[in-house]
Amino acid sequence: MIVLRSVLFAVLASLVTVIYGFAVIPGALISHKLGYACARSWGRQIVGLAKHVCGIHYEVRGLETLPTTPCIVMAKHQSAWETVSMLMHLPQASWIIKRELVFVPVVGWALASLKSIAIDRKSGKAARDQILEQGGQFLAEGQWINIFPEGTRIAPGKKGRYGIGGAWLAAHTGTPIVPIAHNAGELWRRNAFLKYPGTITMSIGPAIQTKGKDAVVVIKQVEEWIENEMARLPPTAR
Repeated sequence: MIVLRSVLFAVLASLVTVIYGFAVIPGALISHKLGYACARSWGRQIVGLAKHVCGIHYEVRGLETLPTTPCIVMAKHQSAWETVSMLMHLPQASWIIKRELVFVPVVGWALASLKSIAIDRKSGKAARDQILEQGGQFLAEGQWINIFPEGTRIAPGKKGRYGIGGAWLAAHTGTPIVPIAHNAGELWRRNAFLKYPGTITMSIGPAIQTKGKDAVVVIKQVEEWIENEMARLPPTAR
């Protein structure tokens, strides 16, 4: 049944992605708000399919702690599930992504149309300068910023290196950081076709203040909160 459900999900999710992908791009040309609303609707459809087809339920904790002013969100990255869930549940945001993603058909084009900050992760200081310039501008416009500080999807039980880029932006602008931990990778695994039933827990932490702090200190605080919270999340088995 897991194989059959996964096949059905893949077919339906692909159709939904194509339909919504080509809605996001013209929508974003009219206004960023409209384009993001289309992307958010796509996220709801994908999460809904995962729930009803594959049996992937979820619980979101800490939504009530979200500040009302723009923040930088730093989340654990294990699968595609958290990306669509963040679209659904968090305020409108610009995403910091690796540059290669903008060349991915449909999804990449949609990301590019939504004021994403596409960086070359190998460029070091140039990438940090780009994040600071573009991210600072978007924050000033009232946009939130979303970033996966580990840079790529990491298997459950493992930890990647937390990059300094988002913390650099936060420290230089005095913007709070909202950390997120989750265990989506246990059901929706990295680069895996099969999707397993169970319940994902996504935990949103209290905002970490960054004003007057060094970026190295900031990213260490973010890493400690996320990794400690990962150890406290309940099992996903139903």
